[in-house]
Amino acid sequence: MGREDGVIILKENKYDENVFYDKYSQMERSKKGLEGAGEWKTLKEMLPDFTGKKVLDLGCGYGWHCEYAADHGAVQVVGVDISEKMLKEAENRHSRENITYLCCPVEDAQFEEGEFDIVLSSLALHYIRDYDQIVDKIRKFLRPGGYFIFSAEHPVFTAEGSQDWYYDENGKPLHFPVDNYYYEGKRNAVFLGEPVIKYHRTLTTYISTLIKKGFAIMDVQEPQPPEEMLDTVPGMRDEMRRPMMLIVSARKENE
Repeated sequence: MGREDGVIILKENKYDENVFYDKYSQMERSKKGLEGAGEWKTLKEMLPDFTGKKVLDLGCGYGWHCEYAADHGAVQVVGVDISEKMLKEAENRHSRENITYLCCPVEDAQFEEGEFDIVLSSLALHYIRDYDQIVDKIRKFLRPGGYFIFSAEHPVFTAEGSQDWYYDENGKPLHFPVDNYYYEGKRNAVFLGEPVIKYHRTLTTYISTLIKKGFAIMDVQEPQPPEEMLDTVPGMRDEMRRPMMLIVSARKENE
């Protein structure tokens, strides 16, 4: 929980709702894992060497990235997620001696200062209200020189709120709406046909917050769908018409 103007803010746990979870489990990325995620090819190229590293995955979901880190040399991996259902599936699919899964909101995770070499977060930050606070926490968790790599929904995608196209009378996408870009904050979005609360912030906020808090920006990418998905995944060609995701790699500078 958090507070905003004296009002208690509950952290939404949409992924433990049966209808939403069942729909999510049918997505390509849920069934095929990393290879079923359109952004994976780009993200994979941005990841640092995991050999001998301690890794934290915030919003780990099914644990795909935890497994990847463990299989590529990480000595310890901790996955954090608010959803009991997601973590149960992570334990079933991606159990390793060097992977630990913790059930709690990402914002409430507590670890020692400098405990991790790498912090990952895949498509979780747009569910978090206070980006400034989570960046402070991540900086604390990282050792000097440690890496923070995250993907989030692109500000162009989150700005207007509905996260859907405008269609013609035949149901063909005409254009994607971008509105209220500089008005950051809560958006009542729809994902998988279900109402979901997300939080919009500008590209400037994503990047400049990291710089102000002592991170060096190593890379920024707006991933495009891989060529092999354009004709095999329905609607994927329309993803070339506007950015849906943002991926950032940053390194904690020495104190």
